[in-house]
Amino acid sequence: MYSDPWLDRWLPLIAQREISSPVLEIGCGFGDDTLTLTQAGLKVMAFDLLPECVAIAQQRAPEALIECRDTRGPWPEAANNLELVLASLSLHYFPWDETQAIVRRIWNSLRPGALFLCRLNSTEDVNFGAGQGELIEANFYCDQGNCKRFFDQASVEQLFGAEWRRISVQHMTSHKYIKQKAMWELVLEKGLLPG
Repeated sequence: MYSDPWLDRWLPLIAQREISSPVLEIGCGFGDDTLTLTQAGLKVMAFDLLPECVAIAQQRAPEALIECRDTRGPWPEAANNLELVLASLSLHYFPWDETQAIVRRIWNSLRPGALFLCRLNSTEDVNFGAGQGELIEANFYCDQGNCKRFFDQASVEQLFGAEWRRISVQHMTSHKYIKQKAMWELVLEKGLLPG
């Protein structure tokens, strides 16, 4: 894997918020973003489904509280009234109804005006499975037992409704996994429910 310092450009915005609550990181993987956040002086509680990822992330960012959890299962008890939630390339494993439910849980875990930073697989991510395998539902494929969702602009808009204020929504590419990866990068703020 190559360096993927995508969070660096958002650290000034995060610093402006003077965040005092722990940051919740959903799907921390090997702890790249966990390390960036702890080095920026933030308290982090993170989780990932894979024990081997959790073990490596714990070694890399020992200041963080990192656990083995399923995104669909219980979240840490302290995951409420948060000022920042992060989910980088970790919300694409689920059917649409479960994806929507996870985003609702993220919304509910944030205080008004809080930030949500996320990256989502793009439908243009052909190097990493877009359009490949058995189509389960729109833009959701299973290939050799691995299920992945890919997002186009319409599904991004549908997933994050008017209650989210858009600070930045960009289609990006990264060389995080050597080959070029296409994704959506979003910085959102919890607004007020419409109406």
